[in-house]
Amino acid sequence: MKALVHEGTAGINGLSLRKMEDLEPKSEEVIVRLKTAGLNHRDLFTLDRHKPADPPLIIGSDGAGIVEAVGENVLNIHVGDEVIINPGIGWEDKTNAPPQDFTILGHPFNGTFAEQVIIPAKNTAKKPKHLSWEEAGVLSLSALTAYRAMFTRAKIKPEMKVLIPGIGSGVATFLLQFAKAVGATVYVTSRSEEKCKKAIDLGANKAIDSNEDWDKALDGEKMDLVIESVGAATFTKSLNQVIPGGTVVTFGASAGDVTQINLRTFFYGQLNLLGSTMGSNEEFLEMVKFVETYKIKPIVDRMYPLSEFKQAFRRIESSAQLGKVGLII
Repeated sequence: MKALVHEGTAGINGLSLRKMEDLEPKSEEVIVRLKTAGLNHRDLFTLDRHKPADPPLIIGSDGAGIVEAVGENVLNIHVGDEVIINPGIGWEDKTNAPPQDFTILGHPFNGTFAEQVIIPAKNTAKKPKHLSWEEAGVLSLSALTAYRAMFTRAKIKPEMKVLIPGIGSGVATFLLQFAKAVGATVYVTSRSEEKCKKAIDLGANKAIDSNEDWDKALDGEKMDLVIESVGAATFTKSLNQVIPGGTVVTFGASAGDVTQINLRTFFYGQLNLLGSTMGSNEEFLEMVKFVETYKIKPIVDRMYPLSEFKQAFRRIESSAQLGKVGLII
């Protein structure tokens, strides 16, 4: 099979398209012949985490395709089924945190930027019929991350006011769509005027420039919930926008891991700070059902042929995208 493999050199320069051996499923496994796959910032990080001395690695976490083979003891999944893949391996139930052996496709195990991928059968779900292959292939990791952050951790309610700093990433656009689907009022920020306009088109009640004074731009309005993924560049501003007793959920730190907060403001404000990452298989199936119920479609920024992988990586590396960047396998 053809695959995008990382080996020998850190970063994008260590990637190459090559032939790899076709796969054979073991007990409780299936092989999916991939139609499309989605890029995530995690794929960029993997290019540095996977060391030059490590064995060759097929990267990629998101994907959708057709079941090509099933191993023994696989029930209710058949050759020819159209499926999307849950890239989180080993986290079954909706627990407070993932088990220690939880892993994600694409590192340390081979992933989805290939013609085939082998996964546990329970890590598949039937492709929602309203989704195209392009939409299905970019769904899982970002939508699952958004679902757990918003529903399991934040416990969003229709009457809430929600702020999403840094609209543009795949997770952020899902957060906007999910919050609007349940009737919340949603505000977003971005440094890009184009992304702000697009967010309004997607249903945001207000979009402001990230560089502005947020309190002034929002006319002093405070939020029940802020869902943070930007990190150090916006975290203090996010805390300042929360009502007394409000909640901040953080799942990422694209603009810096380390920040300072005023503890007195935090505890006098009775604020809640919650961490979140990815989600369990139980939440994955809930997310897929939610997407089907509300007919939600991923915002697909751009699709590239697998052979144009460098252009795809550079687009997410520069944060030029609005929504998801994907590969046509």
